[in-house]
Amino acid sequence: MPIATVNPANGETLKTYDALGAEEIERRLAAAESAFRTHRTTSFAERARLMHRAADLLDGDAQDIGRVMTTEMGKPVKQARAEAAKCAKAMRWYADHAEELLADEEPAASDAKDSGASRVIVRYRPIGPVLAVMPWNFPLWQVVRFAAPGLMAGNVGLLKHASNVPQTALYLEDLFRRAGFPEGCFQTLLIGSAAVEGILRDPRVKAATLTGSEPAGRAVASVAGDEVKKTVLELGGSDPYVVMPSADVERAAKIAVTARAQNNGQSCIAAKRFIVHTDVFDAFAERFAAGMRALKVGDPLEEDTEIGPLSTEQGRADLEELVDDAVENGATVLCGGGRPDGFGDGWYYAPTVLTDITPEMRVHQEETFGPVATLYRAADLDEAVAIANDTPFGLSSNVWTRDGAEVERFVRDLDAGGVFFNGMTASHPAFPFGGEKRSGYGRELSGHGIREFCNITTVWHGA
Repeated sequence: MPIATVNPANGETLKTYDALGAEEIERRLAAAESAFRTHRTTSFAERARLMHRAADLLDGDAQDIGRVMTTEMGKPVKQARAEAAKCAKAMRWYADHAEELLADEEPAASDAKDSGASRVIVRYRPIGPVLAVMPWNFPLWQVVRFAAPGLMAGNVGLLKHASNVPQTALYLEDLFRRAGFPEGCFQTLLIGSAAVEGILRDPRVKAATLTGSEPAGRAVASVAGDEVKKTVLELGGSDPYVVMPSADVERAAKIAVTARAQNNGQSCIAAKRFIVHTDVFDAFAERFAAGMRALKVGDPLEEDTEIGPLSTEQGRADLEELVDDAVENGATVLCGGGRPDGFGDGWYYAPTVLTDITPEMRVHQEETFGPVATLYRAADLDEAVAIANDTPFGLSSNVWTRDGAEVERFVRDLDAGGVFFNGMTASHPAFPFGGEKRSGYGRELSGHGIREFCNITTVWHGA
């Protein structure tokens, strides 16, 4: 895949970049190792000062970098600016909380005494350069939620970003440099996927984090496992959105549109499978389909656009295959179901709702990465849980109910890394984020995320 900015709204190639050669990759790995030796010794106060500076710069750049993201991967520009603001918020959160999250811990004095020690301390120490393989769909946020905790922990970062967002990738390196982080603390590697294995096998690289497809996760985890290096993986998602009879159906349907259509439907944690109790199915379906149909599809640089193009032509083709397969096998199209008229060479797909889904359809098991929703009818709570869990993924989930007993049942039984009640899934720097099953392992964000790439060290003092 070429490293290039191709505007998905019209298919125009705006900029191209040469991949780094072996000599430059070696220079950057050496710079990362050198930077770590110094950065690991800096104080939390100094790291926080630099991270706050990065957040301030990002706030000032939001208008410009928002347009860059939109022209690279097609998200509506208002959402792009909101992504930049969210990244600045996360930077400040880690700047303000990292020292507390990584503070020394002391086991009970009785346990220390029982071990023959006068004192025992558990300390979180940085491990070194961490390779991040990141996707295009949230080209700032996916990186910052790795970079902010990593840099605050004393690690240094090497970013292999998706090949269709090179300008955003280069911006991130420049942002941390302008903030004052020393040379080598955060570097963007403009490389193809074939170069990842060699970098991950380099002994100077201590771990890897990947957000992306299941095949990409398997490949990186396999190499890291062979090298006995830790990985954190956040892979696909096909999140359920369950609506029970006690729910506010009108509000549930309104939020469902946003939950499915955010980022042009290209989000791992977007709700994708809408599982509605039969008592409220018709009311929900009518409102949901009307809301999806009413979304404004248009130029993502226009302020009132709600759905822009898909990020790649292949991504649209993949989505079309899933919808066509479902329709051929008996699915009913409540709205959408094809390319909207009037967009020339842009990679657009109309907001779509499918119902009468059966297990034989590919869409029942595969992730729909675009503005396509599948709608299921459930007879009762047991069937709702069964449908929700009938997927290889387990990233997050959404449930609408006012029944306390149902709340406890869904928390107990849903296969997911998060359960969001009466609202849509969202990530926040204070809360752990990640999944189970084929959605990956490990956690990002919160204290759990910053500790993933730390050496948890027992310090034992004899009596």
